Amino acid sequence: MIGVGIIGCNYGRNVLIPAFRTDPRCEVVALAGTDAARTAELARAADVARGFGDWRALVEDPAVHAVAVAVPPDRQPEMACCALALGKAVFLEKPLAADLAAAQTLLDLARRNAQPGMIDFNFPELPAWRRAKSALEQGELGRLRHVVVTWNVESQATRARLDSWKTCAEGGGGLLGNFVAHCFHYLEWFCGPITGLSARISRLPDRDAEMNVVLALDFASGAAGGLQMSCASFLGSGHRLELYGEDGTLVLANPTGDYFRGFELMQGRRADGALRPVAVEDGGPDPFPDSRVRPVARLVGRFLDACQGGGAPAPGFAEGFRVQCLIDAARRAHASGCRIDVAPAAGPGQA
Repeated sequence: MIGVGIIGCNYGRNVLIPAFRTDPRCEVVALAGTDAARTAELARAADVARGFGDWRALVEDPAVHAVAVAVPPDRQPEMACCALALGKAVFLEKPLAADLAAAQTLLDLARRNAQPGMIDFNFPELPAWRRAKSALEQGELGRLRHVVVTWNVESQATRARLDSWKTCAEGGGGLLGNFVAHCFHYLEWFCGPITGLSARISRLPDRDAEMNVVLALDFASGAAGGLQMSCASFLGSGHRLELYGEDGTLVLANPTGDYFRGFELMQGRRADGALRPVAVEDGGPDPFPDSRVRPVARLVGRFLDACQGGGAPAPGFAEGFRVQCLIDAARRAHASGCRIDVAPAAGPGQA
């Protein structure tokens, strides 16, 4: 039985605990937060044996074999590096770190220690997304011409006027770290490497919170892309991904305010003349009140496979570092007002 310790009493408690509990090969044995008394109470309520007010105590606990971290990005590398140094597998959130240097340090240590590590990029775990990926791989669209992402929602942090890593760029967050990190990962998952980009980032007029990101993207395949994301769109249009090829079109669209439930897949071929719904096997009703649990549970399964059998689960530290490079490029592009070339992702064993 793999003992899992979870650091973070928000996402960690609400999403990671139930996600890890879907797999009988592990047991969540510890929860760590910043307030010892509150964490102990939350651990008892969640039926977790140990509650710690100090994350180091959790990482060093011999009953903990794997550590899942759900804290702001500027705090994540220290915790992950400590766990890796003790020979423990690590399940991390995106973005990997607050900046490229910290992400590089974490990636280098992970490669030296060769412990399983996974990053919680969860959109590609949705059945409709995997069906779309299969259509691309089977050549149903022909040569990809361009891709468009629009994502307009009012996030909980914006609605509540919270000042946190989710709204402020300092500490590795803001719109790029919180939302666009997902887009960078899934765009390369669908379309291959991004080779260049330009960016414009705007803030709310009355506070220091990032509101909107607009990106122009170039892909190694020759395809072009555009991304527009806003977290301050009351009754926004939702999340939509459009993939246009020479022979057809795929559209993933979710008009709801739920980040994971509600996606429908549509496809159109030249012979069709119109987009048509694509039936997707989704495994039946979702038993979890939080829609994030089910896709994370799929990642947990691959993470535990690696914990038991070795190997590098995907998406792992390399994918996390790649997204950090793209976030860094977007911030530099915005600051300079110029298009930025993006170097190819490093291969295994390369810095």
